[in-house]
Amino acid sequence: MKICVMPGDGIGREIVAQAMRVLDKVAAKHGRACETTEALIGGCAIDATGVPLPADTVAKCKDSDAVLLGAVGGPKWDTIDPAIRPEKGLLGIRKELKLFANLRPATLFKQLTEACYLRPDIVARGLDVMVVRELTGGIYFGEPRFDGMQDGERFGFNTMVYREHEIRRIARVAFEAARKRSSRVCSVDKANVLDVSRVWREVVIDEHARNYEDIELSHMYVDNAAMQLVRDPSQFDVMVTGNLFGDILSDEAAAITGSIGMLPSASLGEANPGLFEPIHGSAPDIAGQDKANPLATILSVSMMLRHSFAMAEEADCIESAVEQALEQGYRTGDIMQPGCRLVGCTEMAEAVLANI
Repeated sequence: MKICVMPGDGIGREIVAQAMRVLDKVAAKHGRACETTEALIGGCAIDATGVPLPADTVAKCKDSDAVLLGAVGGPKWDTIDPAIRPEKGLLGIRKELKLFANLRPATLFKQLTEACYLRPDIVARGLDVMVVRELTGGIYFGEPRFDGMQDGERFGFNTMVYREHEIRRIARVAFEAARKRSSRVCSVDKANVLDVSRVWREVVIDEHARNYEDIELSHMYVDNAAMQLVRDPSQFDVMVTGNLFGDILSDEAAAITGSIGMLPSASLGEANPGLFEPIHGSAPDIAGQDKANPLATILSVSMMLRHSFAMAEEADCIESAVEQALEQGYRTGDIMQPGCRLVGCTEMAEAVLANI
């Protein structure tokens, strides 16, 4: 396994260091060889090179089989030119690697049910949703766009654009993901009012009929989907949707689990290395204090093994070790519960390591 590691900013270096310890132990246990190289991205890259995504970083990523990212950004860089903000590094590497599919699981570990914001009777039905978000099209990238003056007042617009091949390829990702889960896909759109959504729905239906009739396919308008996620998330297995809707729904799905410190993500393309990262930010207020929760990053390593290297047994090993550590009562501050043991970033990782 050839992996490019980008710790980034804030707590990034701490959580990535612990995740790599877990990867190294799992690799050794299963007789896998792991070669890593480190690269700069975000604020630390700006400090060192003047740009958030140096050419050297892009080259190292493209020369790898997978990329592990910690986090980018922080108040130190909030007032610099928006064109070179740390977040531009993340958007830039997604573009360079042609990563069009974001997979974000929202899973509630049974040991953390009390942290969930939903009613106990809803939680009892289960919460295990995979949101598959199209990442490089839609309203964030569509042309034309405008921000300026018209008829003496501020005026702006963006255009939601999707082409058939963009919809078809993200639908395939969702259907393939469902085959590894419970074989159900809900496609989310706004086909009652948006022409682009009608095209979306037609292409998803066609791809399903051609290649995935073994998968149960349903459709839901985005406003109803947002409500249903809170009312009864157990009805969903895989949700697939466009860039804008996916941005909102994936955050909603993450929030109802109780802690974003537990949730990993994967951004995938067709042939280039995938990018794996926790969904939380750089948390500069606790950086360097050994307080960060490393579990989302450790679980991102599990997703990396599963999706980039087809190492399901190794991925299961990590997930089982995380669950055992939680069962044993280890908790970082963001998931602390009465009667549990408060630990820091390093000690939480060591609890996971002990269970591998």
